[in-house]
Amino acid sequence: MHLLVEPNGSKLWRFRYHFDRKEKMLSLGRYPEVPLASARAKRDDARKLVAAGTDPSQQRTLDRIAAAAIARNTFGAIVEEYLAELGEKGLAESTMSKNRWLLQELAAPLSRRPINEIKPAEILPILKRVEKTGRRETARRLRGAIGTVFRFAIANLKAENDPTFALRGSLLTPQVQHRAAIRDELQLGALMVSIDEYDGWPTVRAALQIIALTMTRPVEIRLMRRSEINWPKATWQIPAERMKIRRPHDVPLSKQALVVLRDIWDLSHGGELVLPSVRSVVKPLSENAMNSALRRMGYTKDQMCPHGFRSSASTILNERGYDNDVIETALAHQDEDEVRRGYNRAKYWPQRVRLLQDWADLLDEFRKLSATAKVA
Repeated sequence: MHLLVEPNGSKLWRFRYHFDRKEKMLSLGRYPEVPLASARAKRDDARKLVAAGTDPSQQRTLDRIAAAAIARNTFGAIVEEYLAELGEKGLAESTMSKNRWLLQELAAPLSRRPINEIKPAEILPILKRVEKTGRRETARRLRGAIGTVFRFAIANLKAENDPTFALRGSLLTPQVQHRAAIRDELQLGALMVSIDEYDGWPTVRAALQIIALTMTRPVEIRLMRRSEINWPKATWQIPAERMKIRRPHDVPLSKQALVVLRDIWDLSHGGELVLPSVRSVVKPLSENAMNSALRRMGYTKDQMCPHGFRSSASTILNERGYDNDVIETALAHQDEDEVRRGYNRAKYWPQRVRLLQDWADLLDEFRKLSATAKVA
């Protein structure tokens, strides 16, 4: 080892060694940034490599390549790859948006960190910060989403372990809040009367009537298109990309649902949406339109919400003895039992046609009961 003094005065540590019968030179750093003791330590490390049959210069090149790869494999970079793969699988935009929010916004402090260097102690404060705001379920989902990215990295040989595994049990149990729903038949009848008498925008009233009659989700109602309605067959054909289960879902339309659709059909003339917004036929109802209508009718957020009509139908129909499998299929719920889901592919179409018509007739009956009780 020696110190090379260049014409400009800079001093460089050099180590001359022989490898594979050739003389080679290895730079050990610049003096005084690298003091003598450090230079000697680097020299000793290089000698050990030579003794083990490894060329120190070649090993340094490999180390630089590995360091560059680690720098590229940041958590943020892996998240981008993961989201791109989800997009290729055709996941719903709502699902993609939730994943982007969790992984690119809430988990932003991890974005520049090499994924293979992230420890549980770095992730826990991020989760706890979300938890302290009262969003316990969000914190748990965030941990799950981060863990999914790590497992994706492991499968692609870009990480060696999932640090979120060590964090199981570290978060508070979420406080389950069920969506507000009216499950009493008389009270539901009173609500249906209020909806029928609602004097606001016609498409909002129709949206509430249809969501009650079809047992579908608010987003499916809001984005209903004219081309999806098959009048001769009395069906509403919802495409897979708008379904939570990512499969097409056909909804039988009862006589009452067809009447509601006919009454507002001309309001969407010139557009594709059946239930356009107040301001434009090309824009759907806002997410809060149905909620706002319910509040104007006097129902609080703790009493009823648009999604609650599904719970109302499920509860009442189950209590009346209807087949649970038919009800779950009408609700477009996916069977949690994977084996059963694989074999039970029946759509129960005839039963669902009867179910939706029976449900529409029951809602009419509830209206009459409510009116009778009011008079009494």
